[in-house]
Order: sequence, then structure tokens, then C-alpha cells
Amino acid sequence: MDYQYPIDYTWSTEETVQVIHFFQAVEEAYETGIGREQFMAAYRNFKQIVPGKSEEKKLCGEFEELSGYSPYKAVTKAKELPDGGKLRIK
Repeated sequence: MDYQYPIDYTWSTEETVQVIHFFQAVEEAYETGIGREQFMAAYRNFKQIVPGKSEEKKLCGEFEELSGYSPYKAVTKAKELPDGGKLRIK
């Protein structure tokens, strides 16, 4: 990983950790696969910190530009999977 996660410096340490955890879950979905429930839990925590669609689009766009991994695509695919499924994006 040769990039930094997009974060807002007004977030608390715990909030920053939760946002980074979500971005790491997106990376895992692309690199090795991740359980749907684990991924969606990370996304729900992310949405508690970033509830607005515009801020979510901004942060996820920055992350995708830096990493090449699309959080939008990962969330969309995770929502389509049945419970107990494994999210793996190729």
C-alpha cells in the first residue's frame, strides 16, 4: 500500500479507526475476499461517521483514486450477496 487513507482531521481517534477499518475491508474484498457480514458491519460503522451521501462520495472517490479499489462497487456487490456469502471482487 503506497497511499494514505482519506480522513477528516475533525474525527475522533475512534472515528478515524472505524473509517480506516472500512477502507481496509474494501481492500480485503479485492485482494483476498471478506465475509459479507464482516464487510457490511464495517460499512454500517463507516456510515455512522459519514452519514451524508456527498461526503461519502467524496471520501470513497478519493480512496478509489488513490487505491484503484471502488468502495461503491464493493458495497453494491455486498448488498446483492446472501447472508453468509463471501465478497470477492475480481
